[in-house]
Amino acid sequence: MAELDPALLARVQFAFTVSFHIIFPTMSIGLAWFLVMVEGLWLKTGDLLYQQIYRFWLNIFAMSFAVGVVTGIVLSFEFGLAFAKFAQLAGPVIGPLIGLEVLTSFFLEAGFLGIMLFGSGRVGPRLHFFATCMVALGTLLSASWILAANSWMQTPDGVAWQDGHFVVTDWWRVVVNPSWPVRLPHMLLAAFLTGRSCQEVCK
Repeated sequence: MAELDPALLARVQFAFTVSFHIIFPTMSIGLAWFLVMVEGLWLKTGDLLYQQIYRFWLNIFAMSFAVGVVTGIVLSFEFGLAFAKFAQLAGPVIGPLIGLEVLTSFFLEAGFLGIMLFGSGRVGPRLHFFATCMVALGTLLSASWILAANSWMQTPDGVAWQDGHFVVTDWWRVVVNPSWPVRLPHMLLAAFLTGRSCQEVCK
């Protein structure tokens, strides 16, 4: 056991965390848009069955969202610790993309999640539906930023190599890198299929 490489162990831990983490944001994206659909049908028809479905799946969404956030925070630390050299070289690119994900999508989700979870009966139904839509939109934005960062690592673009690290020359090409337009729809389709699978399992 003493001969095991600490860097290898750290990367094994990272692999375990990211394999566990990806399940929950994927569920959250699919379930968020399912909740938008169900609450919209409830507002349109007035059928209380839709309200009951919404409340049931809202609890599962909240659980998956919470676990996704917690494991995502752990991943940020593990990324810097397990891949320190890469983080040092590519930090000027990856850091702002993750920061933008937090400042836009996560703040949007967190800002309206409280209304979504605890606002029923305290705010009007239209405002509650708006909050649900904003949380769902936040999940899409989050996926877009994270996929931009991950896709850039596969097909880097919009950067130059200066003084031993990457320097951004064109942020548009960094975000919309060659593989991002393909990988983002693939990920979103996987999220919607995962949300659908969760519903089938709980029938």
